[in-house]
Amino acid sequence: MSTKTLNHQGFTLIELIITLSIAAILMAIAAPSFSGIIQNNRMTTQYNELLASLSLARSEAIKRTQRVTVCQSSTNNSCGGDSSSWHSGWIVFVDENADNTRDAGEDILRANSVLAGNNTLSYGARTRVGFDSDGLASGGSNGTFTLCDSRGDSNRQGLVISPTGRARPAVSGDNVVDCPS
Repeated sequence: MSTKTLNHQGFTLIELIITLSIAAILMAIAAPSFSGIIQNNRMTTQYNELLASLSLARSEAIKRTQRVTVCQSSTNNSCGGDSSSWHSGWIVFVDENADNTRDAGEDILRANSVLAGNNTLSYGARTRVGFDSDGLASGGSNGTFTLCDSRGDSNRQGLVISPTGRARPAVSGDNVVDCPS
């Protein structure tokens, strides 16, 4: 009779504990940078949503040959609130009577809800941006939006609306306000 030797392969308890310890250390090192990636992506997404809303408003004003307004709105239905609450949301609507207020029967083209991550969005003391039928920012609507997250001024992003109605990223020298502390 021949005897067969069974060859078992696997981890010992000590090898398993060491492997799990190394994995835990690597995850602890990676977690802070991963949260930074999430914050950067959130800021980029919110910036692009604002830019898309402003671009839509301008292009629709030109296409429809009538005023289109973007205003802060926490209800996704009407304009309102104070100038510091753009982060509560905004709407883009066809402002048929050019009164800067959404009236019954005026179409909402886009509605954006509260910004995620407790991010803030300000536009100085302005509560709306209007675009005339020629695409120009109407009546002092030009200015700078400032988007901030919990990291403060070092990561803020600005979006400048020129008197011609064009939106562009803020650069150093533009009037970008400080983030709330």
